[in-house]
Amino acid sequence: MAITAQMVKELREKTGAGMMDCKKALTEVNGDMEAAIDFLREKGLSSSAKKADRIAAEGTTAILVKDNEAVIYEVNAETDFVAKNEAFQTLVKELGEHLLTTKPASIEEAVESTMENGLSVADHISNAVAKIGEKLTLRRFEIRTKTDNDAFGPYLHMGGRIAVLTILEGSTDSEAAKDVAMHIAALNPKYISRDEVSEDEVEHERKILTEQALNEGKPENIVAKMVEGRLGKYFEEICVLDQAFVKNSDQKVRDFVKSTGGTLKEFVRYAVGEGIEKREDNFAEEVMSQVKGN
Repeated sequence: MAITAQMVKELREKTGAGMMDCKKALTEVNGDMEAAIDFLREKGLSSSAKKADRIAAEGTTAILVKDNEAVIYEVNAETDFVAKNEAFQTLVKELGEHLLTTKPASIEEAVESTMENGLSVADHISNAVAKIGEKLTLRRFEIRTKTDNDAFGPYLHMGGRIAVLTILEGSTDSEAAKDVAMHIAALNPKYISRDEVSEDEVEHERKILTEQALNEGKPENIVAKMVEGRLGKYFEEICVLDQAFVKNSDQKVRDFVKSTGGTLKEFVRYAVGEGIEKREDNFAEEVMSQVKGN
């Protein structure tokens, strides 16, 4: 019986197994869909489907640098200890190599792209799910380029819980770029400088600070001056160049960067699972559901 693309698609949707595994299963059983499902279950390749509705908020961030190109990315799993799994680490490395080689424009384009082994990224991850036993996702990535006159600063904190990539423009001091990345990992600024802060955000903060000062009973004639002073503190919290450098609190990051002869062009900071709503599992209920399922 001829195995059609539609049959392979249907089997993938029912089992969550990889495309090539589905095609092989259908071929082995001459196109019998139910027998193909059994075949995949027997081979342990349909487990990814059971993971589809799970929340993957753990995992790792990673950075790969090659010459004047770099990629920073996040691969999620369900539990934090899977990051120490050799198969997971291999997957993370393979994904980084693929992203930097193919440079997809979006996460959607990335997961549909074909890897060196002939599988799509989605299928390659599905195969890893079957092997590792947890839901895994390539969540996000950003690719950056520089010139020979610039420096990348890649920094991983706690083995990948936080990743920061900086670019020092006009300086080849990669250690300085990494020090700035380390600072950003620690203090989590939102912007490089106050020039990047929108006027709407500044006005919003100014309004809040004004109300705070008035509620403290401060005289109106000095409130405006107080607010501008507190706005300066606000910029120190959110703008990296205004912050005291973590490796030398007597020096601003701005001055440290200037000493390298370059400028901080940009930075990207990822923290594992940020923005993902983590589910609180009821362990007893989960065990019971698995028992009933068996």
